[in-house]
Amino acid sequence: MPNRLANETSPYLLQHKDNPVDWYPWGAEAFERARAEDKPIFLSIGYSACHWCHVMERESFEDPETARIMNEHFVNIKVDREERPDVDAIYMDAVQALTGSGGWPMSVFLTPDGKPFYGGTYFPPVPRHGLPSFKQVLLSIAHAWKHQRDEIEKQGQRLVEFIVRRTQVEPRQEEFSAEVFVRAVDNVARLYDAREGGFGRAPKFPQPMVLAFLLRAWHRTGDERARRMVAHTLTKMARGGIYDQLGGGFHRYSVDAFWLVPHFEKMLYDNAQLARVYLWAWQAFGTPLYRRVAEETLAYVLREMRHPAGGFYSAQDADSEGEEGKYFVWTEGEIDALLDERTAQIVKAYYGVTATGNWEGKNILWVPLDPDVVAHKLDISEEELETTVEQARQALFEARQRRVPPATDTKVLTSWNALMLAAFAEAARVLERPDYADVAVQNAEFLLTELRGEDGRLWHTWSPLNGQAKVRGLLEDYAYLVDALITLYEATFDVRWLTEARALAETMHAEFWDEKRGGFFDTPRDANDLVVRPKEVIDNAVPSGNSMAALALLRLAAYLDDDTLREWGTRTLRLIGNAAGEQPLGFANWLNALDVYLSPPLEFAVVGPPEEQVPFLRVIYGRFLPNKLVAGCQAPCEAAQVIPLLRDRQPLDGRATAYLCEGFVCRAPTTSPDELAEQVEQALASRR
Repeated sequence: MPNRLANETSPYLLQHKDNPVDWYPWGAEAFERARAEDKPIFLSIGYSACHWCHVMERESFEDPETARIMNEHFVNIKVDREERPDVDAIYMDAVQALTGSGGWPMSVFLTPDGKPFYGGTYFPPVPRHGLPSFKQVLLSIAHAWKHQRDEIEKQGQRLVEFIVRRTQVEPRQEEFSAEVFVRAVDNVARLYDAREGGFGRAPKFPQPMVLAFLLRAWHRTGDERARRMVAHTLTKMARGGIYDQLGGGFHRYSVDAFWLVPHFEKMLYDNAQLARVYLWAWQAFGTPLYRRVAEETLAYVLREMRHPAGGFYSAQDADSEGEEGKYFVWTEGEIDALLDERTAQIVKAYYGVTATGNWEGKNILWVPLDPDVVAHKLDISEEELETTVEQARQALFEARQRRVPPATDTKVLTSWNALMLAAFAEAARVLERPDYADVAVQNAEFLLTELRGEDGRLWHTWSPLNGQAKVRGLLEDYAYLVDALITLYEATFDVRWLTEARALAETMHAEFWDEKRGGFFDTPRDANDLVVRPKEVIDNAVPSGNSMAALALLRLAAYLDDDTLREWGTRTLRLIGNAAGEQPLGFANWLNALDVYLSPPLEFAVVGPPEEQVPFLRVIYGRFLPNKLVAGCQAPCEAAQVIPLLRDRQPLDGRATAYLCEGFVCRAPTTSPDELAEQVEQALASRR
């Protein structure tokens, strides 16, 4: 008989609806029962694409004896961390304080009023690797609840006080300094893997915000180290198993230092951020590989991660038919059976395929050698290698499509959708792809219709199962969407998107602003179901809500010339400020926001018929200019009422005209794209 999770819409929660565990979703009903029966709460947090979450379910939550112990001694709550990142953040802090590390599945024991007192991550069904069995943990906690209650209550109170202290980030009053970027690059370089790219040891994560910062640092100072770290890492990842060589898109992370063996889940937020980083690297360096990876990643999202109404799905599982990675790996025999002998020889050499395999007897496709080296070994031209591999890729991809695919988590999250919206919007301009702009506009319409209530407030999640949105919008939803709508304006020159961004920024301030310390809480003012009100500042797999709020507000303030928005962004930036340079891997998006603050933007106004604007936009977007305003309109220009940069801008002699300004000074308007290019180079040279 299904448990209470059968009434939920989260694919992750629905995966557990037939467990013999008497699961509750997060909510008042579970806490009321815990108080009424004086039972501790077992809180299990995970997500649909989490491999070890599935393992713990099979081993423990589907086991009748384990479920009996859980039901007898605990009130059991199951949470999808993607639906409730606020709940996840609070109890992750507790688990990290208790154990020194964290992860998913997360297993936390709470008092009936929500205070955590013990926790961990995965627990096995029998003792192994120094871990007690899950049943041992359950019985030990149940015994302690009866016989060591005072100690448990004190532990819970201490942990809550610790979590509260973490939210009380005091603003810094020192002046912001560009010297922070030098320190940050130095600190990133200390963690850089000069052989394999990336930062730190295995497991290796893509770190898109760090790569974006390094691109900005290179652009700002010409620092060759920053350029090398970005280019080397992006190339290694693009050739690694972390990148889906057949279908495009990135897996979550690499379990080794070589980018070969991925954790096979695919997350929307990774692919959104990485698509933009590869796009920026294409602008910066002109490397064809980077453009191809950006386009293939966006093509993967359109093919497999998009709802017909325009929303983007959250994730794809690591497992297929109960086996991790089964969908993605190949035997040598499978490739030989699909391709003719000569083609198979070339493809196997290119993708490093062997009879013994490179992972559990099978092959993860990757590109371990430079293509010119492979071509030389095979005694063929690079052109023949490229053509043969491309044709074979299509054959392999079509064969893979006939396999049982991993499950897709189809919930639509406002924040992650906003990241992908920004990626499509930027790609539309950079790659001159109006079809990408159409995708971005449809997504924006979807979010502002389906995930915004009549009161103007956002919702966090939407389910295609019932077409309903739920969970009040979190700070990340507002901050990410404000930033995305600015980028959508740049892609379309439809001033509506800046107006929508301004309205959301004002609602964000009204709902989340911390009057005492500045910056924003993660949850709205009327959120009352948490033991503390979190205020996260660390950038993790996605930007912290506060770092993105600072960046978005500063960008929007520049477009609208609005001192109020600028003050909100500046006060938020003071939460971290120059300190971001000491730990750049945890504060990379703060560094990006600080770069926006310290870099007066190049301001471009392009006026005239849209088709005549294209050559000027090609000049602007054909190079990496991270801090810029780009506004455009036809004459007469109604958008000038909203965007001061467009005021009094007229086409010269009836021809499309570009105006370049910086620091309150404008250069001579020009009707020549070549002359605009010269002006840009002069402006950049004067800054170095």
